[in-house]
Amino acid sequence: MTPQDAVDLGREALLIATLVAAPILLSGMLVGLIIGLMQALTQIQEQTVAFVPKLVAMVIALAFALPWILEQLLDYSQTLISNIPGTL
Repeated sequence: MTPQDAVDLGREALLIATLVAAPILLSGMLVGLIIGLMQALTQIQEQTVAFVPKLVAMVIALAFALPWILEQLLDYSQTLISNIPGTL
């Protein structure tokens, strides 16, 4: 295995991790932005008001995205394991 192969494996792992985490993080960020705007408009600055809706949105996003996430992780793992003989 050359150093370039190791860099490529690391880059691909980071890309997959970013893609897998994106739907959950984006939903939390979007809900947090909306709740932050609502808090600024109403001047209610309670921390739990922002936490609970973000948590619920992230769980819902995870429930909807879980089949796609598992598919991406399985594809990556299968490709990685099948390329082991070629990298040794």
